[in-house]
Amino acid sequence: MNIAKLSVAGLLLAAATLSHAEALLKVSAIPDEAPTELQRKFAPLGQYLEKELGMKVQFVPVSDYAAVVTALNADQIDMAWLGGFTFVQASQRGKVVPLVQREEDSRFTSKYIVNADSGISKLQQLKGKSFAFGSASSTSGHLMPRYFLQKQHIKPETFFKSVGYSGAHDATVAWVASGKVDAGVLNASVWDKLVEAGKVDQSKVKLLGTTPPYFDYNWTVRGSLDKKLQQKIQQAFLKLNATNPEHKAILDLQRASKFIPTKAANYKGIETAAKEAGLLQ
Repeated sequence: MNIAKLSVAGLLLAAATLSHAEALLKVSAIPDEAPTELQRKFAPLGQYLEKELGMKVQFVPVSDYAAVVTALNADQIDMAWLGGFTFVQASQRGKVVPLVQREEDSRFTSKYIVNADSGISKLQQLKGKSFAFGSASSTSGHLMPRYFLQKQHIKPETFFKSVGYSGAHDATVAWVASGKVDAGVLNASVWDKLVEAGKVDQSKVKLLGTTPPYFDYNWTVRGSLDKKLQQKIQQAFLKLNATNPEHKAILDLQRASKFIPTKAANYKGIETAAKEAGLLQ
């Protein structure tokens, strides 16, 4: 009888533990901007998801792009904001499911910028100059700009005097503004946001050009996440409507007009670009 009671107690404890675990959604994001900015952008969205899902949502900051991919594939986090390239990396290492993307991510671009004192007005004039990408794992700050440069017969390591990696989009702007490098490239959305916020000294940094469009960011969940919860998360994002003031505040922070469903097939072009650029086997 005691053994039976212990067995029942053990099962109840296990069920309670499982229920507690499922009541917490751990979310992270590639660190393409300063950690404080990522937290600021996510806070209202996290609160909204808590209400929609009926569970606690915790933002888990990480040190670099690779850490997000590792955590997602190891089931240490449940959902992550990924760039197109980090999504491809995660999908190659394990089962992950892309749920939604901003409408803007179906036609994303990168911006080439240059130090205003350089006298440079086009890409070809950067030959022999120093250049900065963002993170090596960034879609918009490295992979796609590199791919498009190579399409113009510009191989960064031989065309530029030196190639550096700032680690984040806002850091690339700072490098160019300070003269640490002559030019660089970054996420178009971050560039627009920094300009709008008056955080770019346009007497020191100017726009040089824009890449062709490509698919980029998405919200992806680990493949082992409960399917019903996956659907609830997707529906929560799709419900966000800019005509609702509370929703508009969330969308504005995400620099999104709305979220739309996405699928892995959308990122085949990113995979091809990564292979052609020698960044993926």
